[in-house]
Amino acid sequence: MSSEIVTLDVRDDLRNGCEPFSKIMNAVGQLHPEQKLLLIAPFEPAPLFSVLARQGFDHASKQTQSGDWEVLFSRHDKAEAIGEGLNPPTPPAGSSSGNKSSETFEVDARGLEPPQPMVKILETLAALPEGAELRARTDRRPMHLYTRIETRGFKGETEEQTDGSFLTHIR
Repeated sequence: MSSEIVTLDVRDDLRNGCEPFSKIMNAVGQLHPEQKLLLIAPFEPAPLFSVLARQGFDHASKQTQSGDWEVLFSRHDKAEAIGEGLNPPTPPAGSSSGNKSSETFEVDARGLEPPQPMVKILETLAALPEGAELRARTDRRPMHLYTRIETRGFKGETEEQTDGSFLTHIR
């Protein structure tokens, strides 16, 4: 049986200041086993690759002549997907050692253009062990992040740092 390709174009969302992460994850969640997702974006969504890899997807990306990016996400073959399903997600880089309930993970999203800081933070939250805390450093107060994390069951509070950056604690 041939694969059906579902196309999701998020260029307008990003141009309008909307973060498309939840829209993408919703589309992925509705894919049938034989379907693939073709994502069209104004930049290569590299942080998304590891998020979807943990959910059993490979990707192939190419830049179009217009400068936009097309990324085709397809499921690993069944033997690989079953093997991966037995393994817990890889913890984010920069984790501290210790008791699982008191782990703290660090994300430095300074120097990134929106919406990349939010994408990077949400990607890390997707792999956060239960009971762990995330500390995210950003150049701006992440106002649009609060509703996104609350819908995922997290709470966040942000403090301005002496260097002008912001530190957000997410639990």
